[in-house]
Amino acid sequence: MTRRGSSQYAPPGKSYGPQRSRDFGWLLEQTFDYDAAVADGPGVPVRLRWRLAEDDGGQPALFDDDELLDRHVGRGEFQGLEFLHVNARRVINEVPAASRMPFRYTINAYRGCSHACSYCIGADTPILMADGRVRAVADLRPGDQVVGTERDGNYRRYRTTPVLAQWSTRKPAYQVVLEDGTELVASGDHRFLTDRGWKHVTNTERGQDRAHLTLNDRVVGTGRSHPAPDPGTLVKSDAPLGVVSIEPLGHELPMYDITTGTGDFIANGVVSHNCFARPTHDYLGLNIGEDFDRRIVVKVNAVERVRAELADARWHGEPIAMGTNTDPYQRAEGKYRLTRGIVDALVEADNPFSILTKSTLVLGDLDRLAEGARRTSVRTNLSIGTLDESVWRTSEPGTPHPRQRVAAVARLNEAGVPCGVLIAPVLPGLSDHPDQLEAVVEACVEAGAVSVSTNALHLRPGVRQHYLAWLEQTYPDLVDVYQRRYRRSAYLPSADQRQLSALVARLVDAALTRRGGGTRPSTTDRVLTPGERPAPNRPETAEPTSAQLDLGI
Repeated sequence: MTRRGSSQYAPPGKSYGPQRSRDFGWLLEQTFDYDAAVADGPGVPVRLRWRLAEDDGGQPALFDDDELLDRHVGRGEFQGLEFLHVNARRVINEVPAASRMPFRYTINAYRGCSHACSYCIGADTPILMADGRVRAVADLRPGDQVVGTERDGNYRRYRTTPVLAQWSTRKPAYQVVLEDGTELVASGDHRFLTDRGWKHVTNTERGQDRAHLTLNDRVVGTGRSHPAPDPGTLVKSDAPLGVVSIEPLGHELPMYDITTGTGDFIANGVVSHNCFARPTHDYLGLNIGEDFDRRIVVKVNAVERVRAELADARWHGEPIAMGTNTDPYQRAEGKYRLTRGIVDALVEADNPFSILTKSTLVLGDLDRLAEGARRTSVRTNLSIGTLDESVWRTSEPGTPHPRQRVAAVARLNEAGVPCGVLIAPVLPGLSDHPDQLEAVVEACVEAGAVSVSTNALHLRPGVRQHYLAWLEQTYPDLVDVYQRRYRRSAYLPSADQRQLSALVARLVDAALTRRGGGTRPSTTDRVLTPGERPAPNRPETAEPTSAQLDLGI
């Protein structure tokens, strides 16, 4: 592994060893979990980028305080966002040698995401502690022991659980009043457990339908005046917890939330769902609450730095992967066009690169990508998990319609830009039926996809609890199925993964045969090109390899 603080380039006169092939045929189209990929070991993440203010050692910061140029408040479609303009010290970053990723260098011009949800409650809300006392949510800290709940078959039981994180933000406030006089102040996005499942405080601001509280609901919990339950006790209560009123307070208030080991906690006697906003801003020196929601780090000098780093005599022109951490064609690209500038720089330098995206914004750079494909090895990959309208609308409502992504695959390939498809994430019980997978394969083959690969859903810690809570609200009959299939790992059992890959392989063969294109090569194993580092041996529960099916188109 590269020593922290060392240069990303080899010293003068030295080289990286055998250079990788400039052919991107080896690149696996997969859903990249960068944090897991660069871990020193299981559960030991490496902070690769910016150090926290109090960290005086380790890897140098990519930007210091004097390199944080300015802040821009978003307007129009970006209203509510704040863009932090920074000068990055380097933009082409080397993946540690221990990484499982099938590439060595990456570029990410943006950090942060404006799509994160916050499920927050008022600062004074009393939280039930493991010792039976209560403490305001604003006073909780990581490591504190609180009371949460855990599913046990068709029931729930109270459990002691640790606080993993705590943060604050500002949200429009609502007051929920219960029959016993309990008053709960929360954001409209917050969820409480009712006798009909998890429900948000209100519907969405745009009126889009989602499960939310009404005056016919009864929330679940201990009740504010009942003693703390013993661990293992069934979650049931005779307390009068019917919803009496739900009223907007008409202004924003400081809101607090926590992440716990069970994914919930007891707020003023009511079982309350916590937020799983990803802590990706933590290593940037930003908090994981309001900063994650509203602050996007923009490396405004990314194009300039890429040009300089490509021109460095120590750079050997190795392939660069984009889209490994954040989508290079996320909303911010419509404002800053950094990816466009980076693509121009890579094309001018004849440097091979690949792009993984879910966004049809990639078509805005079609001419540049086509020019690059004429000069060097360029590969694009679109992620299309399903064509099922109902599954897409519930699981990926913020992404372009999958049919639009299929059309983008066709346009890229027609323009001479090789484009494959990643069928991922495949959701067990929702999008894994052979008919559903066949529909995606048929559409992708028809669109001229140069490869098709697949990955099942990956439920890493944090995401697991968040996804299961969403599943319980949306498809409750599948919760037990997921808990059983993912009980030992964040991944499906290897046998299930092989079965999924084999099914997609057969569907691809059938689709090619119907088109008169023969069959794909008999093996779906990835072949390492000269100079490529082999991935370390993986245990049974390790991240699955996505089998890329070269369609020979």
